[in-house]
Amino acid sequence: MNTVEQVLVVERTVFDRVGSFQGISFALDRYLEEFFAPGTLRFLPRPQAEQDPAYKQIIPYVLMTDGEKFLTYVRGRRAGEPRLVGHRSIGIGGHINPSVDDLPLFDGFREAYHATVEREVAEEVTVEAGHTDRMVALLNDDSTEVGRVHLGIVHYWGLASRNVRKKEQMITQLSFMSPAELRDVRHTLESWSQLCLDNIERVSA
Repeated sequence: MNTVEQVLVVERTVFDRVGSFQGISFALDRYLEEFFAPGTLRFLPRPQAEQDPAYKQIIPYVLMTDGEKFLTYVRGRRAGEPRLVGHRSIGIGGHINPSVDDLPLFDGFREAYHATVEREVAEEVTVEAGHTDRMVALLNDDSTEVGRVHLGIVHYWGLASRNVRKKEQMITQLSFMSPAELRDVRHTLESWSQLCLDNIERVSA
């Protein structure tokens, strides 16, 4: 019997109470203080979470750069989110699933979240380079069916080199591109990547 995937969510009412917005917000600490409060986050079956806008699925969205160019790829047919297939992305990450290591998450310990992000990234790509990790922004796009049930936490990974290889089959055409090169193909980017690109100077600051 197949086990139903469980994903980490926050209630939409919590997001609204702190201050819902459309686009990108750099007031990240204000939101995370509320989201990581004990008893706020919970896991739901993914099929339910995908259809219920009363919840927002928390998605780490990791931007990787050596300071000049950003990792980018096109989501292939095996993408976990079929509605994003064919779109170019500059964000690595995915749904957060439960494990025994995540239990401190419910007691407000951000260290558990960071460990989870590392694990999620490692499922999609192999990073054979040192890196720094900063959480820099929150993404919300209620204008799309996908966006209405997701919230992105933008991470900025400064890489010591571009030594990154794909692991997941859903990642195709992996390369590094400069912001100028990405702007030339902006129309092919998924909405969260467009938001990050349009604010890339502040994201990188």
